[in-house]
Amino acid sequence: MEWHRGRQATSDVLRALLSACLMMSAVVHLFLWTDWAQSFDVVGPAFLLNGFGGIVLGVLVLVWRHWLPLLGAIGFGVATLTAFIISTTPGGFFQVHEKWTGYPVWLAAISEIGAIALGVVAIVVERQPVAGLPTSDTTAERSVVAE
Repeated sequence: MEWHRGRQATSDVLRALLSACLMMSAVVHLFLWTDWAQSFDVVGPAFLLNGFGGIVLGVLVLVWRHWLPLLGAIGFGVATLTAFIISTTPGGFFQVHEKWTGYPVWLAAISEIGAIALGVVAIVVERQPVAGLPTSDTTAERSVVAE
């Protein structure tokens, strides 16, 4: 077995880190669900969904080399972090009022920011044209010149 090199190796590392961020957020949400969130009508099921959804996305990012799991990871991070930020406002989020205190809060927030950033970077890295291969623009130019 050979190690990947270049852009493929970069993609592998980005996806592994992204998966770790998703899994961390998932574990925190499952922990918080068992700790207190299960008693809330809307937030309880949302935490449970975040827990299992984060695990599924974390696995998909590793095993399905497509842009869709990356987009899902970005959406997961944005939605989860946005819901938390809303819960820290005076109005709260469905009767939940959070503060920026405690290890679970910071672990989840940092992992969700990581998921957003790593997902975007992974999409950019994986969508770059490979050096030496014709792009659709150069292929179109060659067909025009050949006519």
